[in-house]
Amino acid sequence: MTDADTDAITAYWDAAAPAFDDEPDHGLRDETTRQAWARLLRRWTPPGPARVLDVGCGTGSLSHLLAQAGHRVTGVDLSPRMVEEARAKLTAAGLEGRFLVGDAAAPPTGDDLFDVVVCRHLLWTLPDPHAALRQWTARLRPGGTLLLVEGRWREAGQSGIPYVAGAETLPWHRGITAGELTAAVRPLATDVRVDDLGDDPDLWGGPVTDERYALIART
Repeated sequence: MTDADTDAITAYWDAAAPAFDDEPDHGLRDETTRQAWARLLRRWTPPGPARVLDVGCGTGSLSHLLAQAGHRVTGVDLSPRMVEEARAKLTAAGLEGRFLVGDAAAPPTGDDLFDVVVCRHLLWTLPDPHAALRQWTARLRPGGTLLLVEGRWREAGQSGIPYVAGAETLPWHRGITAGELTAAVRPLATDVRVDDLGDDPDLWGGPVTDERYALIART
């Protein structure tokens, strides 16, 4: 990725940040939607306080739920505006979290290891998603969990706004099927399962017709 590409991507998400939470599954402002995600995160994460890395954290809605559940959260996003929104969201709720501006595909977390790495709807934006998967699993402690909320959809972009120029050449531009992502993750993990999320309208603020799922991998 060139500096120009990175600048364009950063500008895109910076511009999207102020209205990002207007989407029901982004802002989780509706109590039903928020509780639906909270229940899933409780199912997928350890019961006690865990160190969680939220890559491509956006405005921090999942980070908020994870911190609320007692986990120690670090969020990473390329967009400074998204990071500002995430910090403000947790501060307003009286919650602690660490948020870093940086490439979510290669998180700037040094030698830190985490119990959980979570990523939601980011892989479609990456020029080398396989390298990102390796980076994320390398940041997990033995026995840690890689949690990927993904799907295969008709449009790629924020609220129908086309993504940056050249995005159609990205490997997983319109998302990735559960079968394809399982095949990509299986060499990096000891156990992989998929939970279907497409049949629960509470998660999305209404019914969806495209493929949506969570892949949960143990290292």
